[in-house]
Amino acid sequence: MKSFARSCLIVDDSDAFCLSARRILEATDVTVVGTASTLAQAVEIVLGARPDLVLVDIDLGDESGFDVVEAIAEAGAESRPSIILVSTHDEDDFADLVESSSAVGFLPKFDLSAESIRTLLTTVCRDT
Repeated sequence: MKSFARSCLIVDDSDAFCLSARRILEATDVTVVGTASTLAQAVEIVLGARPDLVLVDIDLGDESGFDVVEAIAEAGAESRPSIILVSTHDEDDFADLVESSSAVGFLPKFDLSAESIRTLLTTVCRDT
């Protein structure tokens, strides 16, 4: 598992969040390889661009971010990316689902920063 990402895919149906997250990540030299708003788009980009990190919104309108996480985990990518679930909802609302998913963890959207991602990935690396 990587201590920090060099490339990232953002999976969210909010253009405003995608733009904001892109700015935050690119300000710290993380390349955003694309954005997706559906499970199919996300898997296609993961297999093609092979990002180190994927940020997945839990609520994608008609689709579940948890389904996206599992589809990416099972997609057969050469190097499986670290996946972080994000949401505007409270973490406690999804704690059991996050823990049982293939995601490395959860970050509230309003706390998203390069440092919060780095801290989460570093903590996961230490615990594994």
